[in-house]
Amino acid sequence: MSSVLSEVLTANQKYSASFGEKANLALPPAQRFAVLTCMDARLDPAKFAGLAEGDAHVIRNAGGRASDDAIRSLVISYKLLGTREFFVIHHTNCGMEFFTNEVIRGLLSNSLETAQLTSSGFRDVGKGPGSRAGEYIEWLTIPDQKQAVVDDVVRIRSHPLIPRSIPIYGYVYDVKCGKLIEVEAATKAGAVS
Repeated sequence: MSSVLSEVLTANQKYSASFGEKANLALPPAQRFAVLTCMDARLDPAKFAGLAEGDAHVIRNAGGRASDDAIRSLVISYKLLGTREFFVIHHTNCGMEFFTNEVIRGLLSNSLETAQLTSSGFRDVGKGPGSRAGEYIEWLTIPDQKQAVVDDVVRIRSHPLIPRSIPIYGYVYDVKCGKLIEVEAATKAGAVS
């Protein structure tokens, strides 16, 4: 058993031993909102948004992007579980800013081993084999963080399955100080009409 697996299982035993009233949490989120944010380990949506278990839906992916799957989750969130507001929260110093579709496709075609991030970008240190399957994926990289928030809010707002009655807010989380910084153009684009 790996040390990580052992640590996770030990932590889970402690957590489940004091689970108590959490067994009675309702299926719909108590605060009636959803957050779309990045999977980056430096972000803890429960802490930066003051959430407790059961308060909100948190949808995470690389970059916090409004991918088809993220929109699928948002539709389920409001349609079946009653959320009434959405937050799109990207962050500073995001790994999705450090490469392009072409870069990751090239790295994957050379090797499936983990690449190394250097001052000049990602560098392949693997020996192969690789795969060209990455050529068929839109990686949703981020050349401009604020514009990406605007683009994601606009994509959600203009989706035919998202009602105009749901406000969508756009923010960037600053990993150096923990503050949420509003992207006004995104929030304006996500306003209720």
